[in-house]
Amino acid sequence: MAAPTSTVDLSAALITAPVPIGHWLAILPVAHCITLGAVLLMLRAYPRLQAWLAIPGLATLALVDAALLAKVAADGPLTMVMGRWLPPFGIAFTVDLFGALMAFTAALAALAGGIYALADIGESGRRYGFFPLLMLLMAGVTGAFLTGDVFNLYVWFEVLLISSFGLIILGSEREQIDGALKYAVLNLIATTLFLVGVGILYAAFGTLNMADIAAKAADLRGTAPLMTLASLFLLAFGMKAAAFPVNFWLPAAYHTPRIVVSALFAGLLTKVGIYALIRVMVMLLPMERQELSLVIALAAAATIVVGALGALAENDIRRLFGYVVVSGIGNMLAGVALGGLGGISGAVFYALHSMVLMTALYLAAGEIARRGGGFSLSALGGLYRQSGGFTALSLVLFLAACGLPPFSGFWPKVILVKASLDLGAWWLAASILLGGFLTTIAFGRLFLLAYWRPAAIELTPSGPRWRTGLPLAALTALVVGFGILPEQLLALSQSAATGLADPQAYLHSVFPEGRAP
Repeated sequence: MAAPTSTVDLSAALITAPVPIGHWLAILPVAHCITLGAVLLMLRAYPRLQAWLAIPGLATLALVDAALLAKVAADGPLTMVMGRWLPPFGIAFTVDLFGALMAFTAALAALAGGIYALADIGESGRRYGFFPLLMLLMAGVTGAFLTGDVFNLYVWFEVLLISSFGLIILGSEREQIDGALKYAVLNLIATTLFLVGVGILYAAFGTLNMADIAAKAADLRGTAPLMTLASLFLLAFGMKAAAFPVNFWLPAAYHTPRIVVSALFAGLLTKVGIYALIRVMVMLLPMERQELSLVIALAAAATIVVGALGALAENDIRRLFGYVVVSGIGNMLAGVALGGLGGISGAVFYALHSMVLMTALYLAAGEIARRGGGFSLSALGGLYRQSGGFTALSLVLFLAACGLPPFSGFWPKVILVKASLDLGAWWLAASILLGGFLTTIAFGRLFLLAYWRPAAIELTPSGPRWRTGLPLAALTALVVGFGILPEQLLALSQSAATGLADPQAYLHSVFPEGRAP
């Protein structure tokens, strides 16, 4: 299909006024990650210095993202255009509340992972580039959350994939290479489908600017192949998010790298796929999302149940947690299928909760292995006798993963179940509740075997280390705080959902004088 043509005065598309200082916040997180990553790469001969530069750098990233979130929450979406060309000709970073929330939460998870890596990643891993790759990963993740251009969303996906390939094989063990192969093949297929969709999108709209696409979609619905586009994006992002029936790669890959790498992958990477799916299906192609809602709902229910059943069957804690990640993706997909303020706000809340929780769960798995001698449930035992504090902390995370009160996983599930029942989708509500029930059994089994059962051999108690205990305790505190005081996060999630369903503020940020012809 030929791209739409129009007569445009290109001289009018040039930027003549200075960019407001506050708008530089839109690109500062990405620029910070790329710059720091380059500096750390040049310091590869000094692995200790690398580590002590990376942690303040990640803390700075969290502060910058917090400032960006505060500005967007107060003033609405903001846009920063690269070069001198205004949208839709120039490349734009457009940040709304949804993107700012995701970027800030990702920065907190990365900071916790970076501190944990001080103990988990040795000198060899640092020389092979753990910290530069981590900063490159955060550049890709943050860029995906903040970009206002579909092609650049694809570019940032590629950036995070390249860095994740390096992180997953850090150590060059046979198991890691096998996991990396499975991870790479499925993600490359998904990336190819995404790129094909981008090509069709440009042919239909003549633009890849998200605001321009959202404004033009209604006029082109009768002529452009929008259902084909929506189906392609659903499949591509569903594969990246590990939704059923293309979820098998995640439990087969996420248990192979170092535990801090698994924690970052579980907390961040699948959420980028969910973010892209929500952004495209809810904001850009809302009518097509509605037409595909039954398909998405069926995939969501299957993902929830398959993930929970997989967790029940696993003996390796890391693979068990991988299936918990999959089940959580199903809950977010359920929100996309439901649509409306309830469904989308529930999906946003669950995504934020999952980024924190899954990072913490994998870090807890590292502590379990350190204290108990391995990841196998059949060999573990006696952890409660070793440390009552670590047992209590683990129990909080387990209950939050099951969606039980008073922790953060409870509220998004309540929102999603209510939204399902309001629409008469009782079977989707039942799948969410069934998934929570099965996950509770899986974590109950884990707790009884690894913590409550006496150890087969007497283990030497291992004292706490601040480099592993501090990030785990901080993330657990967030899980408790989100659960006990959910009002602010609920309000932010609802505002983000409103901005996605009615993107007029987003469009006005990109085109203050009205949409370009």
